[in-house]
Amino acid sequence: MPSLAIEMGARDQPLLAQTIGDNLRQTVARVPNNDAIVALHQGLRWSYQEFYARVQRLASGLLAQGLKPLDRLGLWSPNYAEWTLVQYATAEIGVVLVNINPAYRTHELAYALNQSGCRFLIAAPSYLKSNYQEMVSAVQDQTQLLERAIFFWSPEWEVLIAGDAQHQSGVDDLRGQLSPDDPINIQYTSGTTGFPKGATLTHRNILNNGYFVGELQRLTEEDRMCIPVPFYHCFGMVMGNLACTSHGATMVIPSDGFSAEQTLEAVSQERCTALYGVPTMFIAELALENFSNFDLSSLRTGVMAGAPCPVEVMKQCIDRMRLLEVTICYGMTETSPVSTQTLPEDSLAHRTETVGRAHPHVDIRIAHPDTGETLPRGETGEFCTRGYSVMTGYWDDPVKTTEAIDAAGWMHTGDLAVMGLDGYVQIVGRIKDMVIRGGENIYPREIEEFLYTHPEVEEVQVIGVPDRVYGEQLMAWIKRKPDLVSPQLVSQEALKAFCAGKIAHYKVPHYVQFVEDFPMTVTGKIRKVEMRALSIKALGLNP
Repeated sequence: MPSLAIEMGARDQPLLAQTIGDNLRQTVARVPNNDAIVALHQGLRWSYQEFYARVQRLASGLLAQGLKPLDRLGLWSPNYAEWTLVQYATAEIGVVLVNINPAYRTHELAYALNQSGCRFLIAAPSYLKSNYQEMVSAVQDQTQLLERAIFFWSPEWEVLIAGDAQHQSGVDDLRGQLSPDDPINIQYTSGTTGFPKGATLTHRNILNNGYFVGELQRLTEEDRMCIPVPFYHCFGMVMGNLACTSHGATMVIPSDGFSAEQTLEAVSQERCTALYGVPTMFIAELALENFSNFDLSSLRTGVMAGAPCPVEVMKQCIDRMRLLEVTICYGMTETSPVSTQTLPEDSLAHRTETVGRAHPHVDIRIAHPDTGETLPRGETGEFCTRGYSVMTGYWDDPVKTTEAIDAAGWMHTGDLAVMGLDGYVQIVGRIKDMVIRGGENIYPREIEEFLYTHPEVEEVQVIGVPDRVYGEQLMAWIKRKPDLVSPQLVSQEALKAFCAGKIAHYKVPHYVQFVEDFPMTVTGKIRKVEMRALSIKALGLNP
């Protein structure tokens, strides 16, 4: 009888029993002159000692504003060095940082501020076409507890970051009062229905997760990490910033928002050893016409996460970008975020076809989606996880918390996964994304991986659309590689011919649409719900 699909992560290295502030002080004492942060788009370069001094001044300035532990402070901005100052200054005094998505509009902004009960907001003045100052003014009458908003680089900001000498002793006094189990961060999940939910995370949650993500990449104070992923998301502020500060490594910010060219320029100029990104970012970097102009020889490791990684893309990252020790991470905001990770020494197959094994101090299992029973290895079910990394709950929403975390402490992710006999996990899709065609369960990820083997496919996403006969049919959205000399993938018929005899007939896409891009969240995740709605409308189908 096959063994059950349940694994416990290694326990040989103890969890950090510190607050984020304690851990930062430890790093500053060890490597005070190392670069802590380099923001190329701002022309800033701060050593750990300089960074820490700025954090301390900002923390005292926040206390002078009347903020106290467990108060909520919203942060609404793309990636700037100032973002990290606020991240660490709030942690220093126990104020709960509320991450606000830079893409939010006024309705979403008001919801996040009200639902979390923010007293204070720090924001960039604007980003892209969004004038944050005007948008904040528009919602101030709708916010219940918001007392003040301060914008980066304004006179009020300059006063805030100058600090307050009288309140510095207050910062020092708080150090002995804060606990690693205090909530320190609220991150809103981008749900596909209803309002986002605020995952509440503690010092213990995110400090340890960032630390162990770094440990599994073998990070040291010699590493320099290029972080083009958004700070407001766990990928940036936990897997990026906290992984760096817990190891004395350097945070390199290439731009305020993602730019493939600026990212590779940062790697080349700063001799980065690690590079982060979601698959769509790596795809964009690999597709640059001047890709060969960038010296990427310093790269060693990094993380690809945030969405399933196509096998062919991973292979190109290893071969062309020389990311020989790149790791795959899998998780969700509610789990701080990482639950599984591959290792640098893993085989190419493991690093291209799985999301790794259980993270240190994390338990994982594959459960029957309906009964919750742990399944045998090799069977598809829902990925569940528990341990230090699971959130304390959704902020002020006990009902949704109980729906997500069962009585035994298992977080139910909604992701479909398979655990191999060796404990490595494959993510095969979302429970809600699974397509049922004529009684056959089809996982879009499998079809996508096959279509990536076509030499003209740069990117592909597969969804299910309604069908009166079969219930659902498969549809593929395909982005072709640019500048093809003799394109063959020009029709639905050509694609079906490519699939014939290679995959089962019911897995061949019934509809094909060639596109220039895909609807995405600001973090680079494909919005399949939006793809489905657009496809239904374009095809004239009845949902």
